[in-house]
Amino acid sequence: MRIIFMGTPDYAEAILQKIIDTKDMEVVAVYTQPDKPVGRKKVMTPPEVKTLALKNNIEVHQPNKLRDEDTVKELLTIECDFIVVAAYGQILPLEVLQHAPCINLHASILPQYRGASPIQQTLLNGDTKTGVTAMLMDVGLDTGDILKISEIEVNDTKMVESLFDELTQVASALTIDVLENFKSFIPIKQDDSKMTHCSKISKADGEVEFKDALTLYNKYRAFTPWPGIYLNSGLKLKEIALVEKDSKNKAGELLHVGKESIIVGCESGSIEIFKVQPQSKKEMDVLSYINGKRLSLADTLS
Repeated sequence: MRIIFMGTPDYAEAILQKIIDTKDMEVVAVYTQPDKPVGRKKVMTPPEVKTLALKNNIEVHQPNKLRDEDTVKELLTIECDFIVVAAYGQILPLEVLQHAPCINLHASILPQYRGASPIQQTLLNGDTKTGVTAMLMDVGLDTGDILKISEIEVNDTKMVESLFDELTQVASALTIDVLENFKSFIPIKQDDSKMTHCSKISKADGEVEFKDALTLYNKYRAFTPWPGIYLNSGLKLKEIALVEKDSKNKAGELLHVGKESIIVGCESGSIEIFKVQPQSKKEMDVLSYINGKRLSLADTLS
């Protein structure tokens, strides 16, 4: 079985590794995003998928735009049985979609959460289940016919990195299942009336207020470590927990000061804070922070 693989981040890397490790599957080419500058020194860094492909002597392509005529012509010369796509980050043109069955692994239960941030959206909404959808790609964004969905439960303390790792393993196993048993699946059209969409996460999404404790906590689960959550003052809330979600309080009021944490009131509910990071300073325990600010019970954290 000859496979062209398209993907970029570590989610895709794990799926690619699973394909490489599977008997009778040959990855004949990898398409991934161009190298990009990383860190303060802007060191040009390859995607994880590229590094893995080169390690396994697989041909790598990094077009700025997959839709470019020359790029498409080159791809069409590569014989393959399937094209597997996982978090690639580019739309496939019609000519590529017609070259071979294009199977996409999307980290949600489609048609829910089409778009760029399905894992974060699952946590933001406090969902109790999610999954990975294997679908046949078409010209739309995550709109193709569904081949199979693998679901998992999500507990109310699950953090995005842990959920990401779990879904990566689900996606890896699902990929092999679909490739090996492709002819046995009957594609099912998505119900567009149930469609929801999620956008790419930006740094601005991390700003929070002491309004609703559950909403704030779910943002913490979804946005840690990036972009993190922070107050309008720039104070980052680095480690928190949900205390309860029903009480009525003054927003930001210190309700309790313990030995290792404080409890802060929201307009609805309250949260426990263990660690914070002031602007341009290192992370610290919250008691050191409030002592330095001379804050005590009934004062407002801002």
